[in-house]
Amino acid sequence: MNKMKVGIIGCGNISAVYMKNIPSFAHLELIACADIDVDRAKARAEEYGIPHAYTVQELLNDANIDIVINLTIPGAHAEVCLQVLEAGKHVYVEKPLAVTREEGLRILEAARRKGLLVGSAPDTFLGGGIQTCVKLINDGWIGTPIAATAFMMSKGHEHWHPDPEFYYAKGGGPMFDMGPYYLTALVALLGPIRRVTGSTGVSFPERTIKSEKKRGQKITVETPTHIAGVLDFHSGAIATLVTSFDIMGGTQLPNIEIYGSHGSLRVPDPNTFGGQVMIRKNGSDWEPIPLSHGYKENHRGLGVAAMAQALISGESTAHRANGELAYHVLEAMHGFHDASNEGKHYVMQSSCEKPAPLLPDSVL
Repeated sequence: MNKMKVGIIGCGNISAVYMKNIPSFAHLELIACADIDVDRAKARAEEYGIPHAYTVQELLNDANIDIVINLTIPGAHAEVCLQVLEAGKHVYVEKPLAVTREEGLRILEAARRKGLLVGSAPDTFLGGGIQTCVKLINDGWIGTPIAATAFMMSKGHEHWHPDPEFYYAKGGGPMFDMGPYYLTALVALLGPIRRVTGSTGVSFPERTIKSEKKRGQKITVETPTHIAGVLDFHSGAIATLVTSFDIMGGTQLPNIEIYGSHGSLRVPDPNTFGGQVMIRKNGSDWEPIPLSHGYKENHRGLGVAAMAQALISGESTAHRANGELAYHVLEAMHGFHDASNEGKHYVMQSSCEKPAPLLPDSVL
């Protein structure tokens, strides 16, 4: 069976799940990892049996590597993606695609120029939970989707994260942290976005770190921590999305619900691959629906596997977690902030294809 040889750049915490999962996918073979801290790369290589621990440049120079997974910090996403593409390799990057829209466009343009593929997390929408919901909608269980709500409500990362400062700096905040999961899921369910509007706020201009090792230190907040947005989709559906680090008392709101002409659908947490799907037809109670698709556990790397399948089969629609989808989500996140700052709707300049659904028995 054909396999694409994979290298990983960035050996921090998130790398562990990729290194664990990649060998389980039929078309992927992990042969190298690299980090600016070479000792960290060597430790990961030993832990997961990876043949080569490289410097970043050594990995880029390895002609055997077909796909590079970029797991660097968000501020380095664009720079590293561009280096990978210039080295003639396909690239898959953790979310977000880039920090700015300008950087995102440079990545897409470089890929087109070089004839290479760009992919980006999140790939949780390929898991059994959301794919089951996609199938239910496509099969007409709730009729025509009319509206949706989505909520990511928390009290902020200073309560548990050892280094939470980034989440309150420019380029951080709840929308850029968790928005990619929710927006990618909504596009997978409802299609591309036509325009957005929103209101943003900073409820607590200063935060106190509650977690160890920095307990008691203060953080000056430089980015909105509560964003309430409205999305108009090309399909005609209208969605409400709220992301917040300011909800100190908790909430019982659902993660995502889709409201159709004949019923409602409760979608699992888009930061997971599985979860409970619930449906309510007009006049009935909420009922659980068994998942129709596999990949219900933490299968991060599914998007890379789908990219490899597309490269081997030549079927472009197999590359579902693609750069155009990731850029569309990045633009929407900025659009909420722009709309709030300017007091008007933000009309999306990009679009993307609604990702092709997986078949229930798909194996990547």
